[in-house]
Amino acid sequence: MDRVLIFDTTLRDGEQTPGVALNAEEKVQIARQLARLGVDVIEAGFPAASPGDWEAVRRVATEVQGPVIAALARATPGDIERAWEALRGSPRPRIHTFLATSDIHLKYKLQMSREEVLERVREMVAYARNLCDDVEFSPEDASRSDPEFLYRVIEAAIRAGATTINIPDTVGYALPEEFGALIRGILEHVPGTERVVISAHCHNDLGLATANSLAAIQAGARQVECTINGIGERAGNASLEEIVMALYTRRKVLRVTTGIRFAEIYRTSRMVASYTGVSVQPNKAIVGANAFAHESGIHQDGVLKNPLTYEIMDPKLIGLDRSMLVLGKHSGRHALRKRLEEMGYQLTSEELERVFASFKALADRKKEVTEADLEALISDEISQVTEGYHLEHVQVCCGNMIPTATIRIRGPEGQAITETAIGNGPVDAVYQAITRVVGLPNRLVEFSVKAVTGGLDAVGEVTIRIEMEDGNGHPRVFSGYGASTDIIVASARAYMSALNKALTARRVAALELLPSLSPVAAA
Repeated sequence: MDRVLIFDTTLRDGEQTPGVALNAEEKVQIARQLARLGVDVIEAGFPAASPGDWEAVRRVATEVQGPVIAALARATPGDIERAWEALRGSPRPRIHTFLATSDIHLKYKLQMSREEVLERVREMVAYARNLCDDVEFSPEDASRSDPEFLYRVIEAAIRAGATTINIPDTVGYALPEEFGALIRGILEHVPGTERVVISAHCHNDLGLATANSLAAIQAGARQVECTINGIGERAGNASLEEIVMALYTRRKVLRVTTGIRFAEIYRTSRMVASYTGVSVQPNKAIVGANAFAHESGIHQDGVLKNPLTYEIMDPKLIGLDRSMLVLGKHSGRHALRKRLEEMGYQLTSEELERVFASFKALADRKKEVTEADLEALISDEISQVTEGYHLEHVQVCCGNMIPTATIRIRGPEGQAITETAIGNGPVDAVYQAITRVVGLPNRLVEFSVKAVTGGLDAVGEVTIRIEMEDGNGHPRVFSGYGASTDIIVASARAYMSALNKALTARRVAALELLPSLSPVAAA
């Protein structure tokens, strides 16, 4: 069978999900898990977007081994140089540059003629190739481009030294038959395609991203670009888990294979959901809570007699049949570190100490700490922005009385600050007290609570989104995540996490570190 390369862009396009902002440590942790998953390429970010994104790409490039590490760059010398500076520490770097080719983008966004686009592609792909041996080029909005002009652009990119040509359905406009025909047309009409890898990058605006990606593979594409849980701009990207499991389940028809380690799929999905604060919908294919659940009595009877009656894949394949992790209050640091490493987490000594302290506190309240509990706990700890404020103590009084909360926060200079406030309920009172200390007015736009495990001692996860100005006068949504057996504490930690992200964004803006040109939502 032919091999299809899996290009994961969770850390770049996935991070463009509204409300998602990953710090460098979170990106490194996710990238390490993606390497364990077996992806071929990790697109680590957009280095020209901000100093923080540049540093995250640099860390992934130097700290994560195995996959090719790619960075996105607009077709400008500054972007390409910035990407190369961040990537050069990787043993397998790739510069991914792009330029739009549809007439609507040329007229309204770029204000360039077709000939000017052709010349820019020739110059910038060649410039990138002089810096890096592995160069990917994407004609943005390819699915709405004139095919004849698209062929000319792709030929120019190949002649200039591109090693991968990615065909984006940037706005999720194409139908599977159309997108497959586009890929076939490129392979048939563009000289030199036999020397490069043809790739597909599909968005999900019409719910067709996975279908279009599979159509591209059937037409001859040998790389697909996707994200964990399908997160990304607008309605998201093609979902990695859907594509690879479709290729595996229907391998006799599709006749291609990947290098993905299926048993890591569910764990990776959980990690990305925790770090980004974007929950997986229950009916999500492959990794949703209901993906292998059966409610109908007829279905239940069939599955009990033979799972093949209503399950087209074994849940064990994606890592769902996992034993409970037997860790308790008597477990030590070495046992905890070993299990976390098996789960894909590599922590510094300082991070391990923080996680161990939280683990011990959790173990005192639970007889047994499960692997799901640990995933929630560690994502909560690692997700906390180290700069800014740290929540130390929460106490609430509620019932047939006015809800009151007292909180103690450690400030940026190490000072302890105590504040008390009342609210409509215990969570509102806690939020009022924290807001008084931090002093950042905002609007709560989402508040989500769910249990990680079953039982009365279950760990609860809280995900929130707040809207406020980012320091440049623009409204922006910041997400926060918290986990605890006490849902009020989890809520407080989630709010603190979101506020610290907002503070970091404002600090960067105040120092004028962000470029005036905002990142382009590419490919």
